[in-house]
Amino acid sequence: MTHALDLIAPAGALPIGTEWRALDASAEIVFPFDGSVVGRAPVSGEQDSRDALDAAEEARAAVAALTTAQRKAILTDLTARVRAEAARLEDLLVLETGKPRVDCRTEVNRTIVTLEATAEEVSHIHGETVPLDLQELGRGMIGYYTRKPAGIVIGIAGFNYPLLLATHKLAPAIAAGCPVIIKPAPNTPLATIELLAITREVLEAHGVTVAAAQLVNGDPIVGETLVRDPRAAVVSFTGSAKIGHLIAQQAAPRKAVLELGSNTGFIVAADADLEAAVDAVLRGGFYANGQACISVQRVVLERGIAERFSARLVERMRELVVGDPRDLSTNVAPVINAASGERIRAMIDRALAAGAELLTDGPGAGEAAHVHPVVLGSVPADVDVWCEEIFGPVVCLTAVDSIDEAIDLVNDSRYGLQAAIYTASLESAFNAIDRLEVGGVVVNEIPGFRSDIMPYGGVKDSGIGREGPRFAIEEFTVTRMAMIRPRARG
Repeated sequence: MTHALDLIAPAGALPIGTEWRALDASAEIVFPFDGSVVGRAPVSGEQDSRDALDAAEEARAAVAALTTAQRKAILTDLTARVRAEAARLEDLLVLETGKPRVDCRTEVNRTIVTLEATAEEVSHIHGETVPLDLQELGRGMIGYYTRKPAGIVIGIAGFNYPLLLATHKLAPAIAAGCPVIIKPAPNTPLATIELLAITREVLEAHGVTVAAAQLVNGDPIVGETLVRDPRAAVVSFTGSAKIGHLIAQQAAPRKAVLELGSNTGFIVAADADLEAAVDAVLRGGFYANGQACISVQRVVLERGIAERFSARLVERMRELVVGDPRDLSTNVAPVINAASGERIRAMIDRALAAGAELLTDGPGAGEAAHVHPVVLGSVPADVDVWCEEIFGPVVCLTAVDSIDEAIDLVNDSRYGLQAAIYTASLESAFNAIDRLEVGGVVVNEIPGFRSDIMPYGGVKDSGIGREGPRFAIEEFTVTRMAMIRPRARG
């Protein structure tokens, strides 16, 4: 089967330096649903990364000198262009990620919101005055700080939301006045290459060097070359904890902004609206084929409602439509590749061997990337399907005696990105908000709720730093302090 792709990016080339560089190497991009080849993506090497850094360094002063009005205009026009290309980008995302169309549509819409919000934040990049006369030596002095571009930003994105995650790096970098080099995940580079093609057309229309936005694609050494280079002022990475920790070591002592994995906790109190909580697990546990860092994974139930909740969830699992991601009615489709499918099935098998109960049909044996949605009950807290990130369409249930015990169990994890609680009690809600060791707590909604304008990020092994237009701009800028004595002391 062949797929007709409507691309504006030149075939066989990547946006490196001020040109589209033709590359001999390429890799097949495969549609996870049926294994058909979507297209071929150019693959770059170490020298291409070094050349991209050279070009970014040469462009750094010019990009930093862009006025507030110029940066806002660029992002406003980029927003309009992406909005105009939304349907085409959605189709491309469905094919390369294999996510259901409804999730790809959400990704494109969130990308537009991110661009729009970042354009608005450009005019709010400012500093503050500082009262230097708190100490005697500062009497009569004026003190203030401004925010200046940090320098070259390296943005490395994961495969699950390639367009959105790249935009979380690209847009704030432009807003901050920083050249940016994007490295997409090798499995899903096509929509991101298109985003860069659109961005460079907008930059060129505004008379700005296109070296302000570049992209490399390839093996880990391609990214490592960027990360280790001292000219890379900030590395922003979204992906697994294992790779994030490695990137932080490679980038040190320069800044690394890390948005890593999790095994999201979801608490259901005895006083919760049970039907709403079940609905939230259906919506929050299986979107994007379970391949989201804040999808529902660990469901902790107060014992009094555990049996009713479990029975109702299993009953409603039949509502999930498993099928072709191109169909708007599909809820769950194959995961990114066969290796992921095998990993997920192995984690389920280990949980069952340790005493967990299979409450639904199994994930399917020997079906490559096709993993059917699974609910596991009575899951021991020491098996990897509970204590690690599964990144697949699997939800685990367990019961406890109190909300305090539920909070302790959710906190008993090396991760801490987001968590949720369903309850009718304000006391329980605020107890969870105060005590849950995560970057965000959601009350009476799925833990996968994320506004692209909020400070988003985790604690513990879920990362460091925050995304969201305002907060990413702060990550990509540095303060510069001014201390002025209007007249020399006599």
